[in-house]
This record gives sequence, structure tokens and C-alpha cells, in this order.
Amino acid sequence: MAGYSNDENRADALALAQMLHTIWSCPRPVIARIQGDTYAGGVGLAAACDIAVAADHAHFCLSEARLGLLPATISPYVIRAMGEQASRRYFITAERFDAAEALRLGFVHAVVPADALDAKVEEIASALVGNSPNAVRESKRLVQEVAGLAIDNDLLADTADRIAAIRASEQGREGVRAFLEKRPPAWKPA
Repeated sequence: MAGYSNDENRADALALAQMLHTIWSCPRPVIARIQGDTYAGGVGLAAACDIAVAADHAHFCLSEARLGLLPATISPYVIRAMGEQASRRYFITAERFDAAEALRLGFVHAVVPADALDAKVEEIASALVGNSPNAVRESKRLVQEVAGLAIDNDLLADTADRIAAIRASEQGREGVRAFLEKRPPAWKPA
């Protein structure tokens, strides 16, 4: 990239930005399975996912400042995932941090021994597939669209509209019926 022109660098950066946005906006949940050290764009890739699980030996580093760069294309996802204060620190110091710190920051959702990583990811995936696909998709969208908004009359109306629509949906009705009839809903795998 050092030999790229400004236009070539912009095109490359935009391709990365679009890939990250595709992951973040995917209507299906995306789980990051972090089995080793994760640096720079890899941190952005994990941040764009809905759920992140890391092996306990993994380390993370937003190393761009060391290289004279900045984590621009990954910043929307990293800042959302680990917060403004932590992002500021790790963006400007390029310090390496471990999986325990990533968990403390809320960047990852679980840290497990390496030999338990697959089982933990499978546990989370199993929980996801047991839920209404429509509710999972709409819940993901809800968080993306509501986070950071002022709690005002517009937001109250929006959230009331969302719950009313999902209650009236086929899966919403099926879920309530199944609960009342003490049976699994139709979408739940046998």
C-alpha cells in the first residue's frame, strides 16, 4: 500500500470499509471466533461481529499509530464495541492488551481456554438457532438503530411500533402460542 497512489489507497480502504459494513449489517448474527492474536484490521473485523469469543491466550492491538497510520475504517465498529474512552487509549498508544482486558472492556463476550473455544461458539450458536429468526434479525437491527439515541417521544413511538409489529407477525404469534401451549415453537429445531 505504501506504493499505492492516493486513489488506489482510497479504493482499498473503501473496500475494507464496505466489507466491515457488510458483516455489521448482515441480518443474521455473526460470531467472531478469536483463536489467536488479533491486530489492526483484525480487531475491526471482530468488532463488526455481533458476538466475539476469544481464546484466553489471545492478544489484541490497534497497532496503526506505530506504523504512522490510523484505524479509520475500523473505528465505527471498534468504538461501538469497546467504547470511546478505551478506543481513544488503544488507538493512540497502540498498546497490546490481553483477552481478559478485552472482556473487561466489553470488546469480547467470553474468554475460554483454547480447547474450549469451539464448544463455546457452538453453545452460543445453539442458543441463536433456538430463537425466532425474525426476532433475532429485528433485535440486531433494534440495537443498531436505537443505540445512542435520545429517549424522547419519537423513540418511544418507534419502539412501540416495533413491538406491535413483531407481536402481530407470524413468528411472534407462533412464539406466544407455543409458550402458552407449553410446546416448542415451529422454528425451533427438533
